[in-house]
Amino acid sequence: MLHLDGFGAGSAWFGLIRAAVARGVAVRRARLVSEPVTDYIRFEHAVSGLHNVPAGEQIRWLSRRCASDLALPGNDFWVFDNRLVRFHHFSGDGQPLDDEFSEDPWVISLCLGAFEAVWSRAVDQAEFEPR
Repeated sequence: MLHLDGFGAGSAWFGLIRAAVARGVAVRRARLVSEPVTDYIRFEHAVSGLHNVPAGEQIRWLSRRCASDLALPGNDFWVFDNRLVRFHHFSGDGQPLDDEFSEDPWVISLCLGAFEAVWSRAVDQAEFEPR
């Protein structure tokens, strides 16, 4: 059983997601993973099924092996309302460093295209088996 202090189904994040989905907003998350996956990715997959998906997020997973021919931004990112990109920067050991924002139409187009390419190949949360 997973114990997630402050990260349960009632957390602020999941409340935000439920409210957005109730307004008709699609919240989609695509995760690229190296295989074999780490224990943390197994944990992330379990948490996603327990909390993110029930809150309304649509989540798909794609092995990096299936993304070799895709042009992808070099950092994790979120696109908001097709007008703002938030890039996440991490240290070499995976610690969050800072975020960068862009409203540049070219950058937004790049990120949207990359996301859709990944989304079209990725496997739904319920069908993905972390290996």
